[in-house]
Amino acid sequence: MELDVPLFSRGFVRRRAISLATSLSVMATSFALAQDPKQNSEAHTLTDRDEQQFLFDIDLAMSNMNRSMLMTPTDDIDRDFVNVMVPHHQGTIDIARAEIKYGRNDELRRLARKMVSEQDQEISSLRHALPAVTNLTPSTGAEIAAHAPN
Repeated sequence: MELDVPLFSRGFVRRRAISLATSLSVMATSFALAQDPKQNSEAHTLTDRDEQQFLFDIDLAMSNMNRSMLMTPTDDIDRDFVNVMVPHHQGTIDIARAEIKYGRNDELRRLARKMVSEQDQEISSLRHALPAVTNLTPSTGAEIAAHAPN
């Protein structure tokens, strides 16, 4: 009897395609920013550089978040939930920090600071909700749940 087992699961292929698309997006943005014709112009202002750096930081945060969320299931739904949610909250923190660094609106910067604080607390709560696992083999994102306290 011969078993028909696919070489790669649909989920595996989907996760890798998302990771590749995200990486290509960051690379394309970086390339576009490097090719900005204003960059060689004396009219290039600090605000233009700030905007470019802000956009780069946002793309990088999104890429890191998406890549970190691509994890191998651990056969533990709760651990898998933590392994996906922690990078999600960290992505929010990274984006909020870009607003704090480059933003000009004081109200939005205050909101971003509040978001950083709240998301840090959420990450801590997620990590503390799981018992420590000593034999977890980390894969993309899985190391997050492994750092849960004893």
